[in-house]
Amino acid sequence: MPMIAITRDVSPSLAACELSFVERAPIDLARAVEQHRAYRAALAALGCEVHDLPAQPDFPDAVFVEDVAIVVDELAVMTRPGAASRRDEGASVAPLLARWRTLHAIEAPATLDGGDVLRIGRRVYVGESARTNADGIAQLRAILAPHGYTVHGVPIHGCLHLKSAVTALADDAVLLQPAWVDRDAFAGYRIVEVDPTEEHAANVLRIGDRVVSPACFPRTHARIRAAGIDVVAVDVSELQKAEGAVTCCSVVFEQGSGSRA
Repeated sequence: MPMIAITRDVSPSLAACELSFVERAPIDLARAVEQHRAYRAALAALGCEVHDLPAQPDFPDAVFVEDVAIVVDELAVMTRPGAASRRDEGASVAPLLARWRTLHAIEAPATLDGGDVLRIGRRVYVGESARTNADGIAQLRAILAPHGYTVHGVPIHGCLHLKSAVTALADDAVLLQPAWVDRDAFAGYRIVEVDPTEEHAANVLRIGDRVVSPACFPRTHARIRAAGIDVVAVDVSELQKAEGAVTCCSVVFEQGSGSRA
């Protein structure tokens, strides 16, 4: 089944990004642009049909396109990001996404960031974070329940999003940072913990039977490979300074049965 990946070019104003758990540091914009280009190439090499949207100079965080949309097989949900500065980013994503899915939307006063939403099969885990509130979780549950999805709120602490703390490696396995999320919430899965020396290593992007991961976490990569899963390492060091990683730079989904194309 063809995979679609929606990405967005790096904003020239990236250095003015929102930060919550990362100290502000100088960002090499040219290098960030090149790293993002290589990231898109990695997705294409893994079989994704990449659709790249133009940069938005007025929205420093817009490269982190994952936060504005959630896609399941049957539909897509346009979110309402928790940071007010990001709430207009989705307007240019929606028309592209509508090629493949019927769109729903999270409404005020709810807030919901896509980075807080981890889908594994028909289970959807949502981080109870500073960016996603209880109303956002409830609205997502109401939208997805008729299609057979269960939505579970998961407390997190010490990080921005749920997917900063845990991501899927396979249908039966997750990569987890135990300092930021309770292992018990994922007791039904094989759990691979990040190496203790690589605090931010839990964010990986699953594409089929492989995962994309930042190149700076070799010890965690060894743990993932020991669990039988191949790792594609990409350098996203400048994007990491903006509190981003590999899941947040794309919206990836199967063209699938919900396709409108």
